[in-house]
Amino acid sequence: MKLKVWVAAAASAAVLLASGAQAQDKKVRVQIGGAFPSSTAILGTAQTRLVKMIRDTSGGSIDIKFFEPGALVPSSQYFDAVSNGSLDMAYTAAGYFTGKDIAFALLGAVPFGPGVGEYLSWFEYGGGNQLSDELHGKYNIIAKLCGIIAPEASGWFRKEIKTVDDFKGMKMRFYGLGANVMQKMGVATQLLQAGEIFQALQLGTIDATEFSMPSMDLTLGFHQVAKHYYFPGWHQQASTAHVYIAKAKWAEFSETQKAIIDNSCKAQMYQEFAESEAAQFGAMAELQKKGVTLHTWSPEILKAFEEKWGEVVAEQKAKSPEFAKLWASYSAYRDGYKIWRERGYLK
Repeated sequence: MKLKVWVAAAASAAVLLASGAQAQDKKVRVQIGGAFPSSTAILGTAQTRLVKMIRDTSGGSIDIKFFEPGALVPSSQYFDAVSNGSLDMAYTAAGYFTGKDIAFALLGAVPFGPGVGEYLSWFEYGGGNQLSDELHGKYNIIAKLCGIIAPEASGWFRKEIKTVDDFKGMKMRFYGLGANVMQKMGVATQLLQAGEIFQALQLGTIDATEFSMPSMDLTLGFHQVAKHYYFPGWHQQASTAHVYIAKAKWAEFSETQKAIIDNSCKAQMYQEFAESEAAQFGAMAELQKKGVTLHTWSPEILKAFEEKWGEVVAEQKAKSPEFAKLWASYSAYRDGYKIWRERGYLK
């Protein structure tokens, strides 16, 4: 209930701001590249929803136009394009850019990490936002948390996985820090963009893939070439998206326009999370009708994932000071939150 009140207040504030924006603010033209095809359920529509919110709430003073992945620059190059100012904005996920610093992965999804409520509370009230600003600021990027979804599925496999040995020698598309875990399980991982995955799975370039949750995976057609679908998504209990804004473009916005972007992101997150919860059970039932077998990982395999995750954390803390800083903040917050998590919620 509190979340609904907060979002309603944010949206109302944005509308009030917009009433003055039409008369006072100069028009700023913006091109924004999307990381996901707009036809993709939830992630795709989140992008177009946000663009409409910004345009409508600003009364058109923010003249923002959405472009599909690759229409402006390849989505894998969004970070550099926004950083150097050749792209105004991008709707993307920080975890795609671990080549810059592995610390970005902690701003996208954390294996064996918190659900949406706990993650948002750390980000907004536990220091995560400030650390994100510091990290992105080094690259002249203004980053706004702008999307969050419920737990993802664990992945699609051509063959049933019965033991930890079955992972050895496998080729799999994997996102974020979970990829490091899978590598330790003997899997050769690669990070493919959304539009590239189906063909790779169909051609046998990869043996398995994770992408997102059932409703989104359904729209991408993975069930046509892989029939074993695993849960839970240990690697992404909460997954975030950001709007990246070039520092020079951000300076063009008035304070009112900046507030409209901020509040539109918050309102979009609320809608996206609610949609991500509502859409899954129907999609899972449809996948079963299409011949997909839903599996739950055995305790043995989940334990192996978690043990490898501990090794990954130790390694990345030693390699990246920024990862170590974010991990310290995140871990301290989770330690404090634990008493509430364990006593406040039904198990």
